[in-house]
Amino acid sequence: MTTTRKPSDTRKLGGAGKPRGVGKPRGVGKPHGVGKPHGVGKLGGRARKAVLLVHVLAAAAWLGIDLALGILVVVALSTEDVSTAGIAIQAVDVFAIWPMFGASVVCLVSGAVLGLGSKYGLVRYWWVAVKLVVNIGMSLLIAFALRPGVQEAARIGARMLAGDPAAVVPPGMVYPVVVAPTLLLVAYVLSVFKPWGRIRRSAEPVQRQRRDLVGAVQL
Repeated sequence: MTTTRKPSDTRKLGGAGKPRGVGKPRGVGKPHGVGKPHGVGKLGGRARKAVLLVHVLAAAAWLGIDLALGILVVVALSTEDVSTAGIAIQAVDVFAIWPMFGASVVCLVSGAVLGLGSKYGLVRYWWVAVKLVVNIGMSLLIAFALRPGVQEAARIGARMLAGDPAAVVPPGMVYPVVVAPTLLLVAYVLSVFKPWGRIRRSAEPVQRQRRDLVGAVQL
């Protein structure tokens, strides 16, 4: 007598079909850690907050020194008291230049660390690149343009206190105290609103490379 086995019986007897446990081996596939890089070159949470705090404080100190410089220059230009004008213009040379330059350098270094330790980089986004150019440009102006002018104004202030009637506060001192805070406020706005998006690189080198590869394959 012949018996017919059902398909279900076949699977039960002998394990016909796909053996149990045979399939995608465990641990085979995408290697652990392969894919989107995590934490490569990035600042950790506490480190980023510390650097960000230094950056914000340096920027605030820079703006505060600029505003104090502006007040002293306005007082020196507007007062009719020669002694007050001389003291005000000399005070600019005492505290403004090197503290301002130090704040600009700290702001530049901490900003570079924040950029390199995040997705923004230094030249990936327009707002970061513009801030970097502004920071470097203002630091150079402080060291090589503003400092000689302030030193000359301080010598004029000393002559004013000595009673020299020909000593007059240079009216050009008003320009730095207007331009510098304006540029700093622009940098603040860029940091908050992050406009303009990424800097798009030209696709021409990539297209040329693809053409070269196609030509090499055809050969």
